[in-house]
Amino acid sequence: MILVFCGTPRFAVPTLEKIIEAGHSVPLVVTQPDRPRGRGMELAISPIKETALRLGLPIVQPDKIKNNEEFRQQLSALHPDAIIVVGYGRIIPPWMLDLPRFGNLNLHASLLPKYRGAAPIQWAIARGESVTGVTTMKIDAGLDTGDILLQKEIAIAIDDTAETLAPKLAATGANLMLETLRELESGQSRPRPQDNAQATLAPILIKEDGRIDFQRPATEIYNRLRGFQPWPGAHTLFRKRQLQIHRTIPAESTQELPPGHLGADSTRLLAGCGNDTALELIELQPEGKRRMSSRDFINGYQPQPGEKLGQ
Repeated sequence: MILVFCGTPRFAVPTLEKIIEAGHSVPLVVTQPDRPRGRGMELAISPIKETALRLGLPIVQPDKIKNNEEFRQQLSALHPDAIIVVGYGRIIPPWMLDLPRFGNLNLHASLLPKYRGAAPIQWAIARGESVTGVTTMKIDAGLDTGDILLQKEIAIAIDDTAETLAPKLAATGANLMLETLRELESGQSRPRPQDNAQATLAPILIKEDGRIDFQRPATEIYNRLRGFQPWPGAHTLFRKRQLQIHRTIPAESTQELPPGHLGADSTRLLAGCGNDTALELIELQPEGKRRMSSRDFINGYQPQPGEKLGQ
């Protein structure tokens, strides 16, 4: 097939690589403009641009696509069979949806209609799911509402974070996109509409999502910490300064710890949580300091019995 590929993040890289490996023609890769990044604010290229350069594929990086006549003519001249969209980061305008004979095909990192939106991997973990997956769908004018083409389930391990789960989903999704293209080309594809009544949302993450609410049960806090990696992570206040929590585990506590209250012995640091549960804090990072073990934190800061986090 002749395919235009639209993508930006690392999650999209395996799909582009598999498409080329399978022998499809990709006369154009569309990705976001280079962005300033890091302390030096130097321009950084997207993982998809890096991959396209390595594979020798033509690249375009339009600032806008909705009313971009030059970009529209460029795509129209290619007569693509399909446009593949994986984490591109732009809403696809109607003229693009109507351009290819097989439409615009999206790889989404959830089992739609569950977790529509910008952060499906993160919210699936944060909400304690044990199974998630990938979906290929035909994009329509809604937000992740198009007809489902194929789906594949993946188990979420108890210690998976968004950083460990994303590569598994990306690799599975790349193979699923190839299977989707084969079915479309052979006429065997059977799209099915989503059940909107079953839809849940996975909105873009904000810093506030990482603030620990110790009124929640320990397992829920643990799941949110795993899901919100690497950003916004999990943070609270200790002695009125920011404290990042990098590793935790729900724990048995012999102490009666109200939510947010600390309990410490020589080796363990516990925080009380909702529903009479407790969280063991394993690795922490006080504001302006390096990451440290709970033992080092206890020795350095000597938290007092009943001292409270979040204030």
